[in-house]
Amino acid sequence: MSTEIQRHILNFQSAIALDMTTMATKPIEKVAIVGVSLIKISTNTAWEISTKISKATGRIGGAFAQALLKTGRHTVTALTRQNSEAIVPDGAHIVRVDYEDDESLIKALEGQQFLVITLSVRAPDNLHGRIAAAASKAGVPYIMPNAFGNPISSDGANEHEVMGKIMAERVQDAQNGNSSSITMPCGFWYEWSLALGEQWFGFTIKDRKVAFFDDGKRVITVSTWDQCGQALASLLSLPESGATPSLAQFKNKQVLINSFRVSQRDMLDSLHRVLGTSDADWDITYEPAEKRIADGIAEMAQGKLTGFAKRLYGAGFLSTNKQSDFAASMDLANEILGLPQEDLDKATQRAVDMLESGWNPFPGETLV
Repeated sequence: MSTEIQRHILNFQSAIALDMTTMATKPIEKVAIVGVSLIKISTNTAWEISTKISKATGRIGGAFAQALLKTGRHTVTALTRQNSEAIVPDGAHIVRVDYEDDESLIKALEGQQFLVITLSVRAPDNLHGRIAAAASKAGVPYIMPNAFGNPISSDGANEHEVMGKIMAERVQDAQNGNSSSITMPCGFWYEWSLALGEQWFGFTIKDRKVAFFDDGKRVITVSTWDQCGQALASLLSLPESGATPSLAQFKNKQVLINSFRVSQRDMLDSLHRVLGTSDADWDITYEPAEKRIADGIAEMAQGKLTGFAKRLYGAGFLSTNKQSDFAASMDLANEILGLPQEDLDKATQRAVDMLESGWNPFPGETLV
């Protein structure tokens, strides 16, 4: 064999090796999201709110879609119901599906590389599992399940975690056949929980009222929607494999992130700075976290939406619930993902802006 031929063979082999390396380290491009609705903050902090949201549509999905599109590296497909009026971010592709038809789901998910599931607490119990099963049949390699609260044990065994067992089941849904899970615990969503009302973080901002659970100084881990969106965008911008860090390193694992470690007292102090108020301007009451949980259970028995919130958030503020302040003792992925250190008062301002805009994620319902 001549030297010239050997040189061409070596060049060809090198080109193949380089191409394989490039393919191995290429980030995920095609991302599908279930539960996308546009709730965004503009540069002047005014909120653009869509109140025409399907009862089975999540809220975090909009933040995920916007952050992914902002990178310019990903195509985002928003799966919506046939009759959904939800507004999706500019640049996202809309695919309308029949969630009662498995074949419709499978067809919509074919060719996707990563699926994010976000669903309302009122979505049908079996919907999450059916979507995950369809993704597996469609060959989607990665699924981020609807499990965005606190870290999850394999069996959901944490007496304080109201959603622990359900979250563990959702992770198992995602580890199905062709698919692997990547879960992103982030704690309670800060602006959402602060703005929603007394049954969540204990605040009724417009009336200047707050109910402190126990002494109001229990610290928990929370995240903003912006931080969650940035975390997903950074995660999916990593090489899929062949490098460190890579997306594959998180296969069937949890990616823990946060924005702040805060107490109710910290939140009130932040509201004072944003609103120009003091304790004297607020009606501050105290109640045991255990009572809040008991009241929530009683309200749930009456079919009240707020009962679930009271039980869930009351448990989150129990001093014995170590999971709810996971950032104090567990390794976070913030540094790996290059997440910013956020400003608490700016996040609090966004919650205030939401309320002043007339924001209501549950139109037509009385949250009492």
